[in-house]
Amino acid sequence: MSTREDFFPKRIVCLTEEPTEMLYLLGEEHRIVGISGFTVRPKKARKEKPKVSAFTSANIEEIISLKPDLVIGFSDIQSDIARELIARGVTVWINNHRSVEEIYHMMVQLGSLVGKQDEAMSLVHQACTNAERICSPNLRRPVKPKVYFEEWYDPLITGIRWVSEIITIAGGIDIFAERQHASLAKDRIIADPEDVVRRNPDIIIASWCGKKFKKERLIQRENWNTIQAVKNDFIYEIKSDIILQPGPAAVTEGIQAMASIIETWHTAQRHSL
Repeated sequence: MSTREDFFPKRIVCLTEEPTEMLYLLGEEHRIVGISGFTVRPKKARKEKPKVSAFTSANIEEIISLKPDLVIGFSDIQSDIARELIARGVTVWINNHRSVEEIYHMMVQLGSLVGKQDEAMSLVHQACTNAERICSPNLRRPVKPKVYFEEWYDPLITGIRWVSEIITIAGGIDIFAERQHASLAKDRIIADPEDVVRRNPDIIIASWCGKKFKKERLIQRENWNTIQAVKNDFIYEIKSDIILQPGPAAVTEGIQAMASIIETWHTAQRHSL
C-alpha cells in the first residue's frame, strides 16, 4: 500500500539555483540528487550535491545515471536540455517565471510538488510582509530616484522583469522599465551608452551576472561623468546570486538590498538641503 511519501518525487535534479535554494528552505534537500554548477545558495549545497549542469548545457548521461524522478529547469533557454531528457523518459518541469508575482507562484508550486505547500505559502507570506515593511518608507516619499540597473557591461544590458519590478517595489524608478518584458538578454541591450547619459539616473546599480563589478570601468565611459549618479558617487553593486536568480533570494535579500540603497539616497538628499 502506498504511503503519503510515495506520491512525491524522491530524486530531484535542479538545473538552476532557485529550486535548490527553495528545497533547502523547505527542509527537503534530501530529495536533491544533482544541482547546477552555478549554485551558490545555500553554500553547503555545493559540497553536498553533485554538479550536473551549467545553464545552457548539462551532462545528460550523468543526470540519467542519477535516476531522477523529476528534473526542474528554468525558462525556454533550457528547452534543448528538457527536450533531450524528456526523450530519454525523464519527467521535467520547466517554469518560465520572470516577474516577482511569478516567483512567488513558483515557490508555492514547488512546495506543492514535495508536499510542503503550507510551508511554501508561509515563506511567501513572510517575504511579502517583510518587503512591505522594508519598502514602505521609500514608497511614501513624494520623490523617487531614477535607477539604472546594469546586468552586463559589454554590451550594456539592463535588468530583466523581476529586477525592474524590485526597483519599483523598493521605491525607485527604473529608467529602462519599457524593456523589462524582453525575456532574452539580447533584447535588453542598450546599443548606445549615451542613452543612459540622456536619462541621467540618480542611482546606478550593477550586477554583472556573476562577474566582479569594476566601478572604475563604468565611470570612465565617455560622458558618464555628467550623470548625476556618477557625480554624487551613487554607484552600487548587488551580488548576482541575490538579484539575478528568480527565486527566494531575489524577493528577500534582493528587495532588501535595493531598498537600502534607495534609502541611502534619500538620506543624502535630506542632508544636502
